[in-house]
Amino acid sequence: MYDRLQAVEDRYDELNELLSDPNVVSDAKKLRDYSKEQSGIAETVEVYRHYKEVTGALADTREMLNEKLDDDMKEMVKEEFNELTQAKADLEEKLKLLLVPKDPNDDKNVIMEIRGAAGGDEAALFAGDLFRMYSRYAESRGWKAEVMEANATGIGGYKEIIVMINGNGAYSRLKYENGAHRVQRVPETESGGRIHTSTATVAILPEAEDVEIDIKDSDIRTDTFASSGAGGQSVNTTMSAVRLTHMPTGIVVSMQDERSQIKNKEKAMKILRARIFDKFEREAREEYDTTRKSAVGTGDRSERIRTYNYPQNRVTDHRIGLTIQKLDQIMEGKLDEVIDALIMEDQTSKLEHINDGL
Repeated sequence: MYDRLQAVEDRYDELNELLSDPNVVSDAKKLRDYSKEQSGIAETVEVYRHYKEVTGALADTREMLNEKLDDDMKEMVKEEFNELTQAKADLEEKLKLLLVPKDPNDDKNVIMEIRGAAGGDEAALFAGDLFRMYSRYAESRGWKAEVMEANATGIGGYKEIIVMINGNGAYSRLKYENGAHRVQRVPETESGGRIHTSTATVAILPEAEDVEIDIKDSDIRTDTFASSGAGGQSVNTTMSAVRLTHMPTGIVVSMQDERSQIKNKEKAMKILRARIFDKFEREAREEYDTTRKSAVGTGDRSERIRTYNYPQNRVTDHRIGLTIQKLDQIMEGKLDEVIDALIMEDQTSKLEHINDGL
């Protein structure tokens, strides 16, 4: 571990020199990349340097304990020795956490796609409930949620709704929501009072920047058509709706939320770029050795990750065996208790791999 930490510190010093190099300063891409890399390891270097100071002070204190001291002085040195020993242990644990590989997407904005799955109208209603839950959670963290496209049902639910969530660290917390969500409750349309089970799927895509993925204009087919509302009736006589098809992957995005064709195309491109980026990311994860994957997992959207049981006011996250009797609060957007537990499990799993390699 300490060889790795020293290598990180050496790289930090090298980046300091690079960032003062005129050739780097004049190159916007290199300047951005090096600055981002340095920022990403700054805390690790700071803690590691503090650790070395504490280790040095501990060695000095140990030597003093071997000297002839009066009782009062010896007691003071012992107290300092114990404090430094505890500080060293705390810093070692912190350094292990800092060495956990950081997901490069963690700081990104999120494109969230929620779809009603099994259960017909009830699944669509549950998709609407999930959208409301995530909107309130975003608001509680100071993030901005913008609906990019919505296919609403006549009873207040959504067959599909796509939301852009802008905020610091949005992906780092919402990525654990990727998967199938199951609800158990008595539908409003059910006269017999029987509990039904329905599902909705949530896809969490990190927003992809232009510099991260190269999409050639020649690879995209653009079709325009008139926007339509419920029942297929035309709601806009101009050809403002846009359908983008990425020919190499077959990924298709349609957008008709805006009256402007230009705005629809801009929104569609954001979603298309995110979906293509996500496809490549998932393919890379599938190639990764399964024994090294996190126990939490964020890639398989067919995986049933959570059950929301309304009669018992209970939420169960099946990945980590967490059950909370606070469904009413969670549906109001108070998700931190669940997400914090998922993050802790993820970090613990990754720490075990680091400890195995020490």
